[in-house]
Amino acid sequence: MSSRTAKPALLLASLATVGALTLTACGGGSEGAGEPAGNAPAANAERSDGKAVDESGYAMELSLRSGTARQHNAPQRTGDWANPPGKPATKPVQRKWVQLSAGRAGDLNPVVVNGSGFTLYRFDKDTARPSKSTCNGACATTWPPVLVDPGSKIFVNGVKASDVGVIRRDDGTRQVTIGGWPVYRFSKDLKPGDTNGQGVGGTWFGVTPDGQKAGRPAGGGAGQDGGQGQGAPATSVILFDNRNFQDPAQGVAGPGCQNVPRPKVASSLSADGSLKLWSRRDCKGESKVVSGDVADLRRVNFDNKVTSIAFG
Repeated sequence: MSSRTAKPALLLASLATVGALTLTACGGGSEGAGEPAGNAPAANAERSDGKAVDESGYAMELSLRSGTARQHNAPQRTGDWANPPGKPATKPVQRKWVQLSAGRAGDLNPVVVNGSGFTLYRFDKDTARPSKSTCNGACATTWPPVLVDPGSKIFVNGVKASDVGVIRRDDGTRQVTIGGWPVYRFSKDLKPGDTNGQGVGGTWFGVTPDGQKAGRPAGGGAGQDGGQGQGAPATSVILFDNRNFQDPAQGVAGPGCQNVPRPKVASSLSADGSLKLWSRRDCKGESKVVSGDVADLRRVNFDNKVTSIAFG
């Protein structure tokens, strides 16, 4: 979905006026040259100083640049490089710049990753027309929004400048959008290339360079509660202590039989395929085959029973 149609509440300004946002080519040649900001849809209003203005009159300057942070010699320990895995960006140094790169993570190809290689996600309960984030409070801790500050840089690598925007969140911070969709990281992704957030709750998906959902819902997504082994075998699962995929949570990955670090506490789960739940360690005792997301393990008579899991 293009932000030309999504019309985010706050967009990057055009280069129509001196002093407008600067697009810089890496190395000066035609290769990696920045797309004109005039390709981006106009904000609700544009001032002669080149600042994008939202409906409330808030103005924000950003620099949109083609290429990677490394190509532009971004300072170390700033931007995406300073943001710890899974932690919200709270310090100004962490919001100095962000990188949006089209890449591959796990089975997702293409999917957008940040400057440190972490997968970026979109949330079905948000909206792109108009752009609006509904993930606040505890949700924003589990799913840290990708934030920028006034004067920040956004490096785009394989993502069209015209598909990138910025909105103001309920707490006053500014969040990056792709194709109108606010974008996030996932707190359970602990290393570059992790895609543990894919399909969680049937509402979270990696975001493609044009704002679409990357891949397909894990295990067929929501509606698979208690499915009897339909779909490909799972290789990992996230177990939530509460129903409806609410934290705290723990991850378990295969192959074979895996004992759960904190047994007999799971009330919902999100898996990337089919697996067998066991009530005792080493895959013994009572068992149940499920596939994909299970929002309430009471439905399959396995609430607070999961002690080990058989993958494959």
